[in-house]
Amino acid sequence: MANRLINETSPYLLQHAENPVDWYAWGEEALSRSRDEDKPILLSIGYSACHWCHVMERESFEDEAIANLMNANFVNIKVDREERPDLDAVYMEAVQMLTGSGGWPMTVFLTPEGKPFYGGTYYPPTDRMGMPGFPRVLLAVTEAYRTNREEVERVTGQLTEQMGRTGQLPQGTNLLSVDILHEAYSKLAANFDYQNGGFGAAPKFPQPMTPEFLLRYYHHGYNQRALDMVEMTLEKMAYGGMYDQLGGGFHRYSTDAYWLVPHFEKMLYDNALLARLYLHTFQITGKRLYRRITEEILDYVVREMTDPLGGFYSAQDADSEGVEGKFFVWAPDEITAALGEEDGNLLGGFYGVTEAGNFEGSNILNIHQAPEAFALEHGITEEDLESLIARGKPVLLEEREKRIHPFRDDKVIASWNGLMLRAFAEAGATLGRGDYLAAAAANADFIDDEMYRDGRLLRTYREGQSRIEGYLEDYACVIDGFIALYEATFQRKWLDRAVVLADTMIELFWDEGVGGFYDTGLEHETLVTRPRDVFDNAQPCGGSVAAEVLLRLAIITGNEDYNLKGSQPLRALSRVMSQAPGGAAYWLGVLDFYISLPKEIAIFGSGNDEDTTALLNTVYGRFLPNRVLVGVDMSAQGEESATSSEGIPLLEGRGLVDGKAAAFVCQNYVCQLPVTEADALAVQLQD
Repeated sequence: MANRLINETSPYLLQHAENPVDWYAWGEEALSRSRDEDKPILLSIGYSACHWCHVMERESFEDEAIANLMNANFVNIKVDREERPDLDAVYMEAVQMLTGSGGWPMTVFLTPEGKPFYGGTYYPPTDRMGMPGFPRVLLAVTEAYRTNREEVERVTGQLTEQMGRTGQLPQGTNLLSVDILHEAYSKLAANFDYQNGGFGAAPKFPQPMTPEFLLRYYHHGYNQRALDMVEMTLEKMAYGGMYDQLGGGFHRYSTDAYWLVPHFEKMLYDNALLARLYLHTFQITGKRLYRRITEEILDYVVREMTDPLGGFYSAQDADSEGVEGKFFVWAPDEITAALGEEDGNLLGGFYGVTEAGNFEGSNILNIHQAPEAFALEHGITEEDLESLIARGKPVLLEEREKRIHPFRDDKVIASWNGLMLRAFAEAGATLGRGDYLAAAAANADFIDDEMYRDGRLLRTYREGQSRIEGYLEDYACVIDGFIALYEATFQRKWLDRAVVLADTMIELFWDEGVGGFYDTGLEHETLVTRPRDVFDNAQPCGGSVAAEVLLRLAIITGNEDYNLKGSQPLRALSRVMSQAPGGAAYWLGVLDFYISLPKEIAIFGSGNDEDTTALLNTVYGRFLPNRVLVGVDMSAQGEESATSSEGIPLLEGRGLVDGKAAAFVCQNYVCQLPVTEADALAVQLQD
């Protein structure tokens, strides 16, 4: 018999709708029952693609005896961390304070007032390897709550007094200078894995924002090694098993130090950030590998992760048929059966396939030898190898499609969509891919039509239902995506939408007292503490993206208040950026933008006119992280053309030059002469 979760829209909550546990979703119904019955709350937080969340469900939440213990002694609440990042942040901080670490599934025990007093992560069904079994934990917590309330209140008092301090911002008075970037680079260089790429040891996460900072550092001419570190990391990742060699897209992280064995789930935000990173590295180097990976990531998203209405889905699971990675691994005979003996053996060898396997007796496809070296060793030309790959990969992908697919979390999350929207817009403009621009436009329309209601952005969408008011990260990332789409198309409505959202974001989330943003808005429910995450982790925090978009909009619109609010948090976080750059990599990019006198580029032209295209290709064909781009399509008709320059100082009073497409480049309140030739524009864009 289904429990209350059957009425939810979150795929993660729906996965638990048939559990014998009397689950509630977070809300007043559950909290009221806890208060009325004086029962503690068992809060379980996870997400749909989480392998160990599935394990704990199978072992404990589907077990009748354990479910009876939970139902008799607790009000049980299940939360999707992707829907409710505020609850996840608040109670993760508590678990980390209690245990010294955190993760998912997360299990937290709360008083009826929502105050945490005990918690952990995964619990096995029986005592195992030094871990207490879940029933033992349940009984001990129940006993403590009933007989030792004084101790419970002491613990909750200590925890709630300390919670929220990690998000406190000191008053920002520090000087913002390039020295912060130099100190951050030194710290990162010392932690770099010069053998395998990336940072630290296993497990190894891609951390795309850190290489993005290194690209900026190289771009300024500070140190060639910064680019070397990025290229080593990107090549190792692209050739490793963490990358889906057939279908494109990256898995979440590598369980080893050399990018071979992944945790097989795929997350939208990872692939959005990595697509941009590979694109930017292509802009710098012109190397085909980086363009190929960018396109394969985005093609994967179009093929497997896009809603018919234009939204992008959240994640794909690590498991299929209850086995992690089963969908993605191969045996040698499966490859030869699909491709024939000769092609199968050769392509299998290229992808490191052996009888022994490299993962539990099967093979994770990876490129263990550089293509040119493999071709030389096997007596074929590089062109022959490329031809083999080009005809073999689609066949293997088609064969793989016949397998039972991993579960796909098809809810649409605003912030993650904003990240991917920017990736599609930038890639479309840079690579001349009209299909990517079309995907970006469809996504922007989707967000605007389906996830914006009564002047407020909403967090999630699934099957026609949008719910939960947006968080800071949702506003900031969607603004970022809208700005990128405006720059790629010069369609004024996307800039106007970005400005409206920016004003709402300031109204709801800005904290004038310390000069920074909260993660939850003024209208949000009151929690134990109001969360403010200032660290960039697997994805940028809402505050760092908010600061960046305000600084960009300040230049575009001339609104000085945007500039003040975008720069204020940088001063408060200057020490974090220099001393802990791995947790502030996106902030470092924002700081670089702020202190680097961004180039302000305005282009006037007509549609797909050859001269206009040449000017745009000159801008997008190079890595220019510190620039804003505005423009007018002079062939646009009606209201769009009439209002496209209003309120944008860079455009007002300018236009075509002698009837030709023209570019205007300004920097630090000084403008150069307009140019109509791409070569002349290239000279002006040189640092």
